Parts: sequence; C-alpha cells; structure tokens
Amino acid sequence: MNGDWVLVALIVIGLIGRSPIITTAACVLLVVKLVHLERYLPAIERRGLELGLLFLTMAVLVPFAAGRVQVKDVMNMFSSWIGWVALIGGTIAAYLNGKGLDLLKADPQMIVGLVIGSIAGIVFLRGVPVGPLMAAGITVVILKGIHFFLGK
Repeated sequence: MNGDWVLVALIVIGLIGRSPIITTAACVLLVVKLVHLERYLPAIERRGLELGLLFLTMAVLVPFAAGRVQVKDVMNMFSSWIGWVALIGGTIAAYLNGKGLDLLKADPQMIVGLVIGSIAGIVFLRGVPVGPLMAAGITVVILKGIHFFLGK
C-alpha cells in the first residue's frame, strides 16, 4: 500500500507542477497495481526506458522522414559556428543522459527528488521539464563536483 501512496503523491505533484507526463505515468502505474497486474511491473521497469527512448528518438527524427530537413540543411549545419555549437551541445546532452540513466538504474528512488526538483523549476523558475534522464545527468555532474571539492 505504501507504493500506492507514493504514486498518488506523484500524481498530485505532477498536477500541481503541470507535468502531464509524470501525472500520466503515475496514473498508469497506479491502475496497473489496482487491477492486480503487478506481474507486468518488472517488464515495464526492464523495457520502459528503452521504449520511451525509442519513441522520443522517433519523434525527433520525424522532420527527416517528412522531408522537412534535407541533406543540404545538414551540410549547412557544418558550415556555421552555431551548427558546431549545437553539435557539441547535443553530444554533451547525450553523454549526460547516459550518465543519468546509469544513476537512475543504480539508485531508482532518486527519481522522487528529481521530479520534485523539476516541478520546483517549472513553478518557480518558469522552466520546462525535459525529463528525468537530463535531470539525473546534471545531478551526476553536481555530485562529481561535490566529491571532487570535498575529496570524498
């Protein structure tokens, strides 16, 4: 029953923070538990991130599939310094997302702090939630910085 209350709290937090993805995910998991389909939770845990990343990648690639981005547009990206900065930014973001994924796999309960922190950023700083992987990746950088400066 304890997990049910955590999911309800995440639903409320998601509603307050205007985060439909968190709200929907917590609702779906609560329904899975309430209709006694817990046997599917390990499969969701094991393959959920992969499926989520698959759909996210597909969404990002739609402009290529739809023909809105041509080869010449890609080539033009390499001819400007802004394009190169975007390339470097994308590379760093992908690296941080990978480190965030490792952190979430090693310490899954950290998601609560990441969600609450994301909601605080939305509410108080007018931010936009980009997902737990990037938040976890930034957390890894902060933790490494703390370990470096404190020598622990």
